[in-house]
Amino acid sequence: MSDNSPIQSIPPLLRLQATLRPLRDRLLNHEVYRQLQTLKHVRLFMEHHVFAVWDFMSLLKSLQRHLTGVILPWLPTENRLSRRLINEIVLEEESDEDMEGGYTSHFELSRAAMQQCAADTSKIDQFLNRLRERQPVPTALETANVPKAARTFVQTTWGIVESGSVHQIAAAFTLGREELIPDMFRSFLVDLQKQFPNQLTLLCYYLNRHVQLDEEHHTPMALRMLTELCTEDDSKWQEAEQTVNLALNARIDLWDGVVNQGLATEVIS
Repeated sequence: MSDNSPIQSIPPLLRLQATLRPLRDRLLNHEVYRQLQTLKHVRLFMEHHVFAVWDFMSLLKSLQRHLTGVILPWLPTENRLSRRLINEIVLEEESDEDMEGGYTSHFELSRAAMQQCAADTSKIDQFLNRLRERQPVPTALETANVPKAARTFVQTTWGIVESGSVHQIAAAFTLGREELIPDMFRSFLVDLQKQFPNQLTLLCYYLNRHVQLDEEHHTPMALRMLTELCTEDDSKWQEAEQTVNLALNARIDLWDGVVNQGLATEVIS
């Protein structure tokens, strides 16, 4: 095939996004969003989702570690654009505005939302305590008795983080998270606000902040970062595709686990 063919002339990022569209659509139309009909279902969802928020932060901070000077003695890093972009994203993800005039990370906001609706925070708290005790992530997931679906999801993400491949970490972060989250959250945010007025204010604030920030600011920045890191290297774009496929399938499996556990709980009760 000639290098001047229509397919070859399409920028690699657009080709990748087109390739991922069926899997992305499958995730956005997942049954889990239609299952959130009672507070019991919302609690179950949040008890799993909080682990996705934690490992999102791990993807983010891994990128910051790779792309910026965070060790001493300080040295300038290579990717100047990506350095700027990741620091901007970290600012709002790790220290966003809360609802009381202060600042908080999106993880802490998510956990506070769990408390507001009486979701069980014991598993995520135990997991964090194990990490503070210096247990490796896979060990902490086991010893904290993290729900199986959430445990498997985090293990997948942690494997990407530990690969040390910055363009693959950026691919998982960008196309497996930032670019996806606005449409994913928007699909059920309005329903939550209607079904549970004034009961899930922190959760709805958290979801709204993600939709706003990711759609208007973080996704465009993350896409530019991914493009800089993969350059015109076909092998890097292929590895990026493999990584995003892994990340999206892991999210589908996580949502499957939430649905299956919810149905099982209904049968038991």
